[in-house]
Amino acid sequence: MSIVIDRYEALIASGQLRPDPEQRAAAERLTTLQAELEAVPTRGSILWRVIGRKPDPVRGLYMWGGVGRGKSMLMDLFFGCLKIDRKRRVHFHEFMLDVHARLRVERDKEVGDPIQPVAAALADEARLLAFDEMVVNNTADAMILSRLFTALIVDKDVTIVATSNRAPKDLYKDGLNRQHFLPFIALVEQRLDVIALNGPTDYRRDRLGDMSLWRSPNGPEATAAMREAFFRLTDFPPEDSIHVPSEDIAVPGGRTMHVPKSLKGVAVFSFKRLCGEARGAQDYLAIARRYHTVIIVGVPVLGPENRNEAARFVTLIDALYEYKVKLLVSADAEPDVLYPAGDGAFEFERTVSRLLEMRSETYLALGHGHAG
Repeated sequence: MSIVIDRYEALIASGQLRPDPEQRAAAERLTTLQAELEAVPTRGSILWRVIGRKPDPVRGLYMWGGVGRGKSMLMDLFFGCLKIDRKRRVHFHEFMLDVHARLRVERDKEVGDPIQPVAAALADEARLLAFDEMVVNNTADAMILSRLFTALIVDKDVTIVATSNRAPKDLYKDGLNRQHFLPFIALVEQRLDVIALNGPTDYRRDRLGDMSLWRSPNGPEATAAMREAFFRLTDFPPEDSIHVPSEDIAVPGGRTMHVPKSLKGVAVFSFKRLCGEARGAQDYLAIARRYHTVIIVGVPVLGPENRNEAARFVTLIDALYEYKVKLLVSADAEPDVLYPAGDGAFEFERTVSRLLEMRSETYLALGHGHAG
């Protein structure tokens, strides 16, 4: 049976990772957590009945740090090694959408505090909740988190493991009515071990090396470069490319969007799929919230003749920029000549400015998530 620290040391030995004291400390803590969770007797089992009481709660973990410091990699190792029933890993934004949907159902019943039955249902489904990219950027989430997580952690003994680009004290920073959110911060700091991962190496940026984030013109060389970037970012073996996973992500209105290649927070789309079909801001925001890196291939030169596609591309870039998504593109032209002339060229200049900024080291160093 594999354990986290052994898997981590194997990555060091193979040269895929460099020795990093903070990563190693997190791997050791996750190994301990794995052992503690696997030692808990299954609910209703003979051992549960022998001890005559429910087991002691298992303390969770909050890992935070800059972009590319290995938080998701460590979460991958932990979740893959952990051998328990009732475990769930989910992007934090998707989890909160699910929570709000459940709360609406409970409110319609008009039978008291809707938080309690929602927490009970979540606890029945998973005794470990693992969250990628915990970020709080809207009042609706902020107002319920303290009560929801108190019910999950304190009342239901659910173990939480989370990654974030922000320290707990910086969550929902400068948010509206933040004083109501402070109990959630206190809960995290009291009930979870907080570990910082801010080592010297940005592995996500390091894997790209000196590779250009914008390749033009479109063609075999640009396609090969985007393909190589995807495999570098995800550690997926290129020789198994036909088995790259896809995903259907939820968008508002009960719809889903198919993502042809989706792995470890990286998504690949064709321009035609993203902007050649009828889509709006909500579709693009769903992508921006879900993925820290987006690769777009086949962007053509834009102009009045493909005005609708150009308008959707502008909306897409606005959404990705708002959530600080890393962008790699293959296109028929560089950003400053992508919309060379005609009606709409002047308005496109703001998008050009954003595209250029998104290639800067300053932008690439920002964490994924809403800036507000």
